[in-house]
Amino acid sequence: MAERLRARLKQKTRMARVLLSTHYATMLEYRAEIALWALSGVLPLIMLGVWQGSGAAAAAGISASSLNHYFLATFVVRQFTVVWMIYEFERDALEGRLSPFLLQPLHPLWRYVAAHLAEQATRVPFVALMLTVIALVAPDLLWWPEPSRVLLAVVAMLAAFSLRFLLQTIVAMLCFWSERAAALDRLLLIPYLFLSGMVAPLDTYPPGVRRLADLTPFPSMVNFPARLLAGESVDVAGGFAVMALWCALLLPPCLLLWRAGVRRYSAMGA
Repeated sequence: MAERLRARLKQKTRMARVLLSTHYATMLEYRAEIALWALSGVLPLIMLGVWQGSGAAAAAGISASSLNHYFLATFVVRQFTVVWMIYEFERDALEGRLSPFLLQPLHPLWRYVAAHLAEQATRVPFVALMLTVIALVAPDLLWWPEPSRVLLAVVAMLAAFSLRFLLQTIVAMLCFWSERAAALDRLLLIPYLFLSGMVAPLDTYPPGVRRLADLTPFPSMVNFPARLLAGESVDVAGGFAVMALWCALLLPPCLLLWRAGVRRYSAMGA
């Protein structure tokens, strides 16, 4: 029994390594495009400039250094939690490219996970270059976070990516019933930007809006990992527990919709 488990684990490890290396090589071919994607994720830096000039942060009791750290941490979190799976999945479903994936001994969703992780790895040097430019232009904005906080933030960003991936996968499964399911994902963009803490620290929101945000998964996608990386006082165990709860809530409908959708799938356009 133990021998079979070891053999199976070894097989899964080899499969994951091959999948990641293949997608990483593919992403390197598109590194210019990924650089543009990284540049397009500067919304937190823009919001930092807006908040610095407004003086609203001081009125909310947030110091200038805390504001700088929060938005720079949000910039980093945003870079490594981007999910674009629905656009790729919609094209695969409509053009019939999903069909050969269904015949292989690997759940097709793992291919999209590997593609995202490979894209994030390809994005690392571009994000490092952008932070270097920020350090040269405005060295006061940067700080050295504690190594333990960096480690926790990396784990939190992986969890935030998983949460966003599950949420978008649920919407992507609608591609089995609609040719334009990606349009529905755009409806999620507004609450994501507003309730995640992307455009403003959640502590600056009115109490009612803050309570509304806490009832959604969006603060776990940006606010929690960003505050961890920024070194702010945060309930670490509670934050990870909330992320685990949302993942546990989103996974069953994701799998159910996948099974129902595959039964309906007819390889349209193949």
